[in-house]
Amino acid sequence: MKQHPAFGLLLALTGALIISPDTLLMRLSGMGGFEMLGWRGTAMGLVLVTAWVLTARGRHVFEAGALVSGAGLALILCQAANGALFSVAIAVAPVTVVLMGVATVPVFSALLSQLLLGEPTTRATWVTIAAVLFGIGLAIFGKSDAGLPFDMATFWGGIMGLSMGLLLAMTFVLIRKHHQLPILLGMGIGALISGMVGLSFAQDRGATATEIVLILTTGAFILPASFFLLTLANRYTASANVSLLMLLETVLGPILVWVGVGEAPTPLMMVGGAIVVASLATYLVHMRLARGRTARAI
Repeated sequence: MKQHPAFGLLLALTGALIISPDTLLMRLSGMGGFEMLGWRGTAMGLVLVTAWVLTARGRHVFEAGALVSGAGLALILCQAANGALFSVAIAVAPVTVVLMGVATVPVFSALLSQLLLGEPTTRATWVTIAAVLFGIGLAIFGKSDAGLPFDMATFWGGIMGLSMGLLLAMTFVLIRKHHQLPILLGMGIGALISGMVGLSFAQDRGATATEIVLILTTGAFILPASFFLLTLANRYTASANVSLLMLLETVLGPILVWVGVGEAPTPLMMVGGAIVVASLATYLVHMRLARGRTARAI
């Protein structure tokens, strides 16, 4: 049965709304970076691998074998590193700066598509990169330490956020280039690896039941559900539409953390965030219109 054109947009919107309170729950858990990584990574990994086992339908041997390749190992590594960086970054840096860095996935995807798929990079991509880096720079300089032009935790939060944007973009490009890769299994194993690393380095301080429930909600429900919906949305609507709606997390995440735990962004962080979101939104709309004109000309 043919789906309504708005179906893909609804899937993407739902996925973006589900993931928006993720950082707030992480803050409310009060856990350290490695402790969060241990719980979140393990829970997400178990959910994704279980989902793969239940849905592979006789393709288990073939799909597991597909991961034993350079692309498969790269997919697992990207997922493991991304999970590790996110938990540590949220534990030590302002949420606003971290999410701005993560939001750069579309421009990193364009650059990696040129390197790995031979697709040309437009001037709009380079202009957007410059604008986004300027906005993140403003946010980093929006909070300073005594005697320093910026707070080191904020600086590293921005660096880790950009690194996550690059890793997520690499994940998407790998999946696009190598259709045989089992997404659920690859990302599930990567999440489990990051979870094991987190448990190995986490301090045993005795987490409370409330803390565990909060962090398991993010790892066992929010991450797998939003990942599934956003991935499925790409089958029913343009990836640019999905990326646009994913910017909701960049806006709503810091607002929810502000309301929930009082972590207010500085004025420069808000200005920088506005520049990043506006630049990426303009870029995505431009790319969507450009693809539409190309399709009509063929």
